[in-house]
Amino acid sequence: MNKMKIIDAHQHFWKYDAEQHSWISEEMAVLKTDFLAEALRKELEQNGVEGSIAVQADQSETETEFLLDLAAKNDFIKGVVGWVNLRAANIEQRLAHFSNFPKLKGFRHVVQDEPDDNFMLGEAFQNGIAALQKHNFTYDILIFPTQLQAALQLVKNFPNQPFVIDHIAKPTIKTGKIDAWANGINAIAKQENVYCKISGMVTEADWENWNYSDFVPYLDVVFDAFGTDRIMFGSDFPVCLLAGSYANVKGIVHQYLQKYSEEEQAKVWSGNALKFYKI
Repeated sequence: MNKMKIIDAHQHFWKYDAEQHSWISEEMAVLKTDFLAEALRKELEQNGVEGSIAVQADQSETETEFLLDLAAKNDFIKGVVGWVNLRAANIEQRLAHFSNFPKLKGFRHVVQDEPDDNFMLGEAFQNGIAALQKHNFTYDILIFPTQLQAALQLVKNFPNQPFVIDHIAKPTIKTGKIDAWANGINAIAKQENVYCKISGMVTEADWENWNYSDFVPYLDVVFDAFGTDRIMFGSDFPVCLLAGSYANVKGIVHQYLQKYSEEEQAKVWSGNALKFYKI
């Protein structure tokens, strides 16, 4: 295990600002500080992780540029998933601009916060997704289970666009509800252009009292649906700190993967992320 290459396919950076990061509530006080390159570098080194993919947390091109600057200065940041206004009339020009940054691999929108479950099916948004495909950018799908049906239609509309579902689509692990989410996961996994990140799970569980066994039914669904060729590991650091350490999060995945061959484990730990993000 110590010799296996590991890439963290999902983590965040920010300079904490109360207004900009208004989603960080009082119960999330541990996140009300700066999380920059050195904080993550320490976690990666302690946990035997070679590199990471930095993912947007703020809906602005300013943050995308901030992440690209960090990536340019730190070799361990292997790629960036930024934000761009996919619904903008000038989306082609913005993507042409961002094509000049080799470490910029794709984009994400915080669709989970959109009040309309069909946000992704709007004409302007779909125009943006079509433009991503032309410029060889990936798209990270950040949704709640209720939005899986719309996500399924989206990925069907763009069969040649690489998509990855963040945080296994955020099932309510704390309540143990699984059936509707599992049906959605099984349906979307049939689309071969869709990958899935096993990330963000501890924060969907009981923050104070989760056990490894809480995650197994959800991991079973994801692995049965996607197989080891389309799943990648992500820590969701520092958001994971709300419910567990970096080592805790990695440990869940490590324990689950023991039943798989070394070749299959290597795909989940790094191979699939390297392939998907073209690193």
